[in-house]
Amino acid sequence: MKYLLLLALALLTMNPLHAQRGEAGDYDYDNEVLFGINKNTNGGLIGGISFKMGSRIDDNLFQFFNLELANVKNPKEVRYTTVLGNSFIFGKSNYLYAIRPQYGREILVFKKAPHQGVQISLLGAIGPSIGLIAPYFIEYSFNRTETTREQYDPSVHQSRFNVLGPGRLFEGIGDSEIAFGGNAKAAMTFEFGFFKSNVTGVELGYQLEGFTKEIPLMPTTENRQVFQSVYFTLFYGFRR
Repeated sequence: MKYLLLLALALLTMNPLHAQRGEAGDYDYDNEVLFGINKNTNGGLIGGISFKMGSRIDDNLFQFFNLELANVKNPKEVRYTTVLGNSFIFGKSNYLYAIRPQYGREILVFKKAPHQGVQISLLGAIGPSIGLIAPYFIEYSFNRTETTREQYDPSVHQSRFNVLGPGRLFEGIGDSEIAFGGNAKAAMTFEFGFFKSNVTGVELGYQLEGFTKEIPLMPTTENRQVFQSVYFTLFYGFRR
């Protein structure tokens, strides 16, 4: 994994050779806007979403600005189903939503022929991370007549069989805390499509993210302030 990060740093420090279209040959596009859906080893079924804007530096080198919104999980999280059919995670006390603005460089390794083929490129990006630590609520039954909906506390909610389900969507988000940090990623992209103005593809890579403090996702197990993951992103967008 360290070699991927070294590749990311190398891409970011490459000097542009040309800045104008006239000096860059007859490559098909100068700018792109992409939207992506992410799946990663620290996320759920859908790990996050992304928005990317890129522009050409020279024939084979692009720069881009990327914004990612991701849900980061503890790898020991296990989902259970209650007798009512509701799904919840026992032992989880907080969500971690990561906001990642990034700057990166992308170099083309294999250029796609017009209207056919696959384009392959390597990219690297770095940027700050803003972590939103939001409480995870559960509905808990103490007896047949007394139930409560509150943030999970291992000293109070000791039996998973008494959990009736999770809290409401975004419940308690007003009590969230902020954590600051940084992130870096290195990846390879494979692009498909039959039209010059559209692009569809997949990005496969490795991401490293760290915060200035430990994130208490599950109080009864080991928590971290550094997270690493392997991911893939399905993306679609437009070029001109």
